[in-house]
This record gives sequence, C-alpha cells and structure tokens, in this order.
Amino acid sequence: MAKEFLIGEVSEETGLGVHTLRFYEREGLLPGRVERDGSGRRVYTEVDVEWLRMCMRFRSIGMPVGDVRHYAELVAAGPGNERERMELLRAHEARVRQELAGLVENLSVIEAKARLYAEYLEAGKAGRLWTGEAPTCLAVEAAVGATPWQIRSQPN
Repeated sequence: MAKEFLIGEVSEETGLGVHTLRFYEREGLLPGRVERDGSGRRVYTEVDVEWLRMCMRFRSIGMPVGDVRHYAELVAAGPGNERERMELLRAHEARVRQELAGLVENLSVIEAKARLYAEYLEAGKAGRLWTGEAPTCLAVEAAVGATPWQIRSQPN
C-alpha cells in the first residue's frame, strides 16, 4: 500500500505551510483532487508530495500561479498535450536563463568591485574610495576591467 500523508505531515515533508497547501489545492495547482479520509481530513499520496515539490521549484523560479495551474491541468488531462507542456516549460526555461545571465553579469561586477577594493586596500589608499579623489563609481572600472589608476592615466 502506498504511503499516505495528512496535511501536517505534508507540511513537514515539503516545508510548505498548511495554509499554503490549502491555497495550492484551492487554486488547482495539483493535477488531481486531494482525497479525504472518513473524518474529512486531507490525505495526500507520495505522488502528491512529489508534485508539490515540483510546484515549489516552479514558484521559486517565478512561474506565475496561473502557469503552474495550466501545467497541472495539462498533466491532469493525460496524454496528447505533451508538446504544450514542453512549450510552457521551455518558455520558463528561457526566462530563467535570461535571469541567470543577468545574475552572472551582476556577479562579475561585484567581483570586479571587490578586486578593486582589495587593490585600494593593498595600496593603502582605501580611504580615498568614494571621496571624490578616486572614481565615485567603481562600476565603470569593473565594466572595462581596468583599475582606477589605469583610467586616470588615460588621456582625455
């Protein structure tokens, strides 16, 4: 017999709050109905718990509730709509890749800024940062990969 979970157990398993689990059910984010026991308590299956984990991933990448619902509806409808499921996932994949590229770019700026701070500290000139004596925005140096001294020494 497959393992069954009450809502509190699912909450512990997934980290989702009981109110969130009820919200997911109300919003149709699960592909099937959550069964009830003789006392009217929700009874989740292992498949439900795995589905909820997937929903958590979808939500963590910013997939709108409506798209998660649409995906759940497609899955619930059964075979024959796999291309539509794939297209929905590919659209979100593209958006996540774009966000990731932005994060990588932001990380490189932060890394460059940290290197510049290390150079200033090593040269004993850290007190000049953001004083008007040194460039007021180290992002310029980070973008061109130059140190502040290289930029200052370039002819106008």
